Amino acid sequence: MAAAGRDGAEPGRQSPVTAPGERLALNGMGSFEWDLGTGTVLLDEAAMDVFDLGPEEFDGTAEGVALRIPPEDAGRLRGAIGAVLQGGEETYGAYFMVQRRDGRDQWTHTSGRVLRDGGGRPRHIVGIVRDATAELAHATLLRKLEAARAQQTTIVQRTTDVLSRAVTVDDVTAALTGAGALERLGADGLALGLVEGGTMKIIALSGESLEILSERRFTRLDGSLPLSHVVLTRQARFVTSLTELGGEFPLLADYLNRIRFSAAAYLPLIAQAKAIGGLVLFYRRRSEFSPEERNLCLGLAGIVAQSLQRALLFDQEREFATGLQAAMLPRRIPDITGGEIAVRYHAAWSGREVGGDWYDVIALPRDRVGVVVGDVQGHDTHAAAIMGQLRIALRAYAGEGHPPSTVLARASRFLAELDTERFATCMYAQVDLETGGVRAVRAGHLGPLIRHTDGRTGWPNVRGGLPLGLASIFEREEFPETRLDLVPGETLVLCTDGLVEEPGTTITQGMEALAHAVRTGPQGAGALADHLSDRLWERWGSGDDVALLVLRRAPDPGTHRAPRIHQYVHQADPEGLSEARYALRQALRDWGMPDLADDVELAAGELLVNALLHTDGGAVLTMEVLPEPVRRIRLWVKDRSSMWPRRRTPGEAATTGRGLLLVDALATHWGVESRGDGKAVWCEFDVTGSPRSSR
Repeated sequence: MAAAGRDGAEPGRQSPVTAPGERLALNGMGSFEWDLGTGTVLLDEAAMDVFDLGPEEFDGTAEGVALRIPPEDAGRLRGAIGAVLQGGEETYGAYFMVQRRDGRDQWTHTSGRVLRDGGGRPRHIVGIVRDATAELAHATLLRKLEAARAQQTTIVQRTTDVLSRAVTVDDVTAALTGAGALERLGADGLALGLVEGGTMKIIALSGESLEILSERRFTRLDGSLPLSHVVLTRQARFVTSLTELGGEFPLLADYLNRIRFSAAAYLPLIAQAKAIGGLVLFYRRRSEFSPEERNLCLGLAGIVAQSLQRALLFDQEREFATGLQAAMLPRRIPDITGGEIAVRYHAAWSGREVGGDWYDVIALPRDRVGVVVGDVQGHDTHAAAIMGQLRIALRAYAGEGHPPSTVLARASRFLAELDTERFATCMYAQVDLETGGVRAVRAGHLGPLIRHTDGRTGWPNVRGGLPLGLASIFEREEFPETRLDLVPGETLVLCTDGLVEEPGTTITQGMEALAHAVRTGPQGAGALADHLSDRLWERWGSGDDVALLVLRRAPDPGTHRAPRIHQYVHQADPEGLSEARYALRQALRDWGMPDLADDVELAAGELLVNALLHTDGGAVLTMEVLPEPVRRIRLWVKDRSSMWPRRRTPGEAATTGRGLLLVDALATHWGVESRGDGKAVWCEFDVTGSPRSSR
């Protein structure tokens, strides 16, 4: 609607005023006189024609003049005149709309002069009215063009913005078909195709009824369809009749008759002088494409083409990098006896920014297995290449039977001698699944996480050295070993830092999250690896490579007649003793021997305290039922010390030295046996008899 106000008058021009009833010679212009005292309005014939009023319907009032003026415009016109009358001004001008009886909307302009008496009071208004439709036609067209340009600019800006964040081809298709995408493009439907060899592959469809085009998702690039035709000719085509288009391309006629669109823009996607695909924009209500609209479609096609070209290059680089990375990792994991191993690898997300993370499982002499995870510095293909060389070298050193400290020392020297400035972190462990013994070393890397049979998790204190490469440069190739015990049913988790590092948080928080996920995860190695992948990779995102290795020693519950439990108590874990006592009492209750709980718990506590206080490391607690020839309970406490305990006779004031005396008094038998690189102190309890000491 027209805006009304004093500013509407043409500056510097005075409209002529004629006496009432005098017809102006100028076509489309009339005059009026308005007596403000009586409220009567006199219009000449030309003015009556401008207002489209017949003599029989005009009552000579201001309200009668406004008969065909829309209420909104009439209100603005009254406001403009009222402001002039109250402000003491002499002239006004305003544009407004007249809705003629033939249905046309006529822009109209009026200008008037206020005649006042000697006291300055307004008495009359005289002025002219004229048909301004022709005058404003150009301005209206300009406003429409300006609005169209603004809309086109918005479409281009929004499309450019959303596609600038697209990295992969899947990202591009998601940006073009996601929520609000068609609105951003100013279209009602979309089809996107990529050239693959001699075929056109439709990779995205969006819009009501367009799903039927998926039946022709793969077509030959031979020009028999409109999209392949514009790709071959590299000439856009703007269609305002899909029915006529179907007559030209019979293979598509049936589909075009079934979709609910009236027009379409078929656009080739050209990047670096090569047609890489085609884009179709469908419209429901469009009878023509103006030059501006054609240019907009061509501009959108250019933006999409550049985004697709960038995404295709990214995907190719990504495929190359991940292929290189996969080639450097072991093709298969060897079968092991006495446990299960699962590995998972998660590649970083950005182009060639792949990392040097790796894992390996190495079969060792004497039925042992070596497990390793590591990370070469950097995120590029060079890091992946260094990783492959280092993994092979470390595997060779381990396979020769060297102890873990020697394996890492030689690997560090190997890396330092390569023509590179890269270093690497590494965690390596030799595991004897028959005895549960673990010899662990680390080089600037995160230590292992262990889940015990009762569900508790812990990070054992594994001593470490400098990262590989740096250790040799600084001539500090010391990698001290840490001895651990993995009891039946326990799980060892090794990973690279990508699994525990989240932007904006400390690594401690990530380690706590990993421990919680392990604690609440399933028992099996493969199921637990999947659980950690789903929980933590989704949480942290995909900005870094992650290598994950899960090793679980096979559980050893014994048999129904001779059940067995195992528990590892870490030296630095104050809760381990109470957890072990609770596990013993619960097992005896489950086995139907609750009367032995007090004696067994007390003896176990004394043996565990001796092991934790007088040896350098933790202890493994085992309790089992020996059914033959007399059913009895046997308790084992195994540690890494070769020094045997001695039963002493403490004085009355002594505060220690009574542990073995107490065990001797509670158990029917007890003794000490050598076990590999340590010993096991054992004691037995007769299920039916009374205690009887023996050594």
